[in-house]
Amino acid sequence: MKRRNIFLTFGVLFVMLGLTLILAIAIGAVAIPPGVTLQVLLSRIGLGDISGVSGSTVDIIWRLRLPRVILGMLVGASLSLAGATFQGLLRNPLADPFTIGVSSGAAVGATIAILLRQLGVMFFPHMLPAFAFVGAFLAMFFIYNLAKIGGQVPVVTLLLAGVVVSSFLSAIISLIMVFSGQNMQGIFFWLSGGLMMRSWTEVWFVLPYLLVGFLVLFFYARELNILLMGEEAALHLGVRVEFTKKLLLVIASLVTAAAVSVSGMIGFVGLIVPHAVRIVSGPDHRVLLPASALVGAIFLVWADVFARTAVAPQEIPVGIITAFVGAPFFIYLLRKKKKDIRL
Repeated sequence: MKRRNIFLTFGVLFVMLGLTLILAIAIGAVAIPPGVTLQVLLSRIGLGDISGVSGSTVDIIWRLRLPRVILGMLVGASLSLAGATFQGLLRNPLADPFTIGVSSGAAVGATIAILLRQLGVMFFPHMLPAFAFVGAFLAMFFIYNLAKIGGQVPVVTLLLAGVVVSSFLSAIISLIMVFSGQNMQGIFFWLSGGLMMRSWTEVWFVLPYLLVGFLVLFFYARELNILLMGEEAALHLGVRVEFTKKLLLVIASLVTAAAVSVSGMIGFVGLIVPHAVRIVSGPDHRVLLPASALVGAIFLVWADVFARTAVAPQEIPVGIITAFVGAPFFIYLLRKKKKDIRL
């Protein structure tokens, strides 16, 4: 991709991101003109006057919609960034954070936290994100060690370990739901994925993981490009293959864990977005990683807007919306991959 086209692409994406922020805040049960939304946002950095804006409107924008939209951007960017990393690292377009089993680990942790909280056991505030995060990290640790053979982690073995562990963890979740009785509804809504009832607390929880994760993954974009040629070729070109694989797996898993821990199970974002961006931008991870993050942020926010307005005042969990979009896309990729194998 030529440098001029790269600058143009990112310019368009940043403009789309800004428009998405303003319009997504404006759309809702209480319609707010985009101009008023922009006025309130600018006032927070000393560039606007909100003397003519009602206090309730300011509260709706600043306390309800803005943190939800920003969190949607962070979660979408995190899942897409992790998905692009997993697909490049495993050289498989069907790989995403959920294939690896990280989300299933987060789901087990969150399910346990929801059950404990509804049973009246509350160890500390914001217990659910902490439990989900620990569950995801432990799942990745177990999958990695299960796949390790003689100090190395073959790609195929890692994928198989992820699928097997995910199935086992899903069985644990089902078992917990069977015995949860009236608490099943809360577990179901979390597993469906959503951004409802989220606040600035969740935003500040995810933000540092995304920033640090992006910096590390982008720093290793060159190594990811070389790994696309195969591990043996990467070794000859001076890449520390096993160390790089370990580091990128851990960082991408932590980014995923942080996102899933505050949003629940929002699937297919890490599968759809990187693949779509790769078609336009090519396989160069120096472009693919940041572009996937931006497109993922935009995609998830609009999916959430649809989820909260399609059957208003009822809200559809955004994970259901992304599944409706992502499942046919996954089938398309699977069929395409089967045709490639035949050829």
